[in-house]
Amino acid sequence: MKQILNRLYNHERLSKSEATQILKDIAASTYNDAHLASFMTVFMMRPISVDELSGFRNALKELTIKVDFSDYNTIDIVGTGGDGKDTFNISTLTSFVVAGTGQKVAKHGNYSVSSQSGSSDMLESFGYQFTNDENTLKVHLEKANICFLHAPKFHPAMKAVGPTRKALALKTFFNMLGPLVNPSSPKNHMLGTFNLETARLYNYILQEEKNINYGIIHALDGYDEISLTSAFKLFTKKGEQIINPKDLGQKRIAQSEIFGGNNVADAAKIFKTILEGKGTEAQNNVVLTNAAFALTIVDENKSFETAFKESKDSLLGLKAKQTLEKLVSL
Repeated sequence: MKQILNRLYNHERLSKSEATQILKDIAASTYNDAHLASFMTVFMMRPISVDELSGFRNALKELTIKVDFSDYNTIDIVGTGGDGKDTFNISTLTSFVVAGTGQKVAKHGNYSVSSQSGSSDMLESFGYQFTNDENTLKVHLEKANICFLHAPKFHPAMKAVGPTRKALALKTFFNMLGPLVNPSSPKNHMLGTFNLETARLYNYILQEEKNINYGIIHALDGYDEISLTSAFKLFTKKGEQIINPKDLGQKRIAQSEIFGGNNVADAAKIFKTILEGKGTEAQNNVVLTNAAFALTIVDENKSFETAFKESKDSLLGLKAKQTLEKLVSL
């Protein structure tokens, strides 16, 4: 690792194969904590390259415990985290709203590293039992239209970096990897990124994969999801565009309107309030807009307006709430 670090400090970049091998060595606990922290810090100080991110991704995908959901047309709705905005759990709520419409969701997530509450924190607070058993997860998909893939259950390679990431409590390139390594390899992806560079990296990587649909989102004021606090950039296989809230018939909202609280308990209370159909107009519209875009990624012939109506019926008709209750009870 000393030699690798010296190269990186000299502004050299890793090839795809080098990046793959290094992450495999990290997974094998080859390096000490100081070297790991130094390695992660490099990519916080300069942009990661497409080859480096692709190489790290290839290693994690090779080492992951895979599940086969090829019989289902699933979507994953996930953000990188690390945007520092402390919103409520928008992507997780969006996942339940989408599942409430009847669309199958294979949600990949983890505990929070750099924010108050991650998707795993939220699901665990509701009593969900994490599993990597394929048959159990298929039952969840069939009966609740959603299953949750808790990253540590599927990525044993990540155990080697867990303590260092927790000690740093900062976003690292592992935040970038999470959305790209769903163990079920879903056919559809809605990915949010904390900066524009990461969105472009994702686009370069995913446009090479022919059999998937994707939408990559970055709000221009820094959110890793559609926040309605500003315009957002959307990347798909068809190209890229900037979309303003008014283009969707939505009002621009203030950042304070989507604050997620100061701890997991606060976040869970907000989550439940919204699922019970008692969210504020701003909270509801942010979730519904994200859900509508997710549905249009799965079916590109579906209009945003139609998808928004379906999402609204799911949330305010309490189908999303029933989906969570069903999932936790299975």
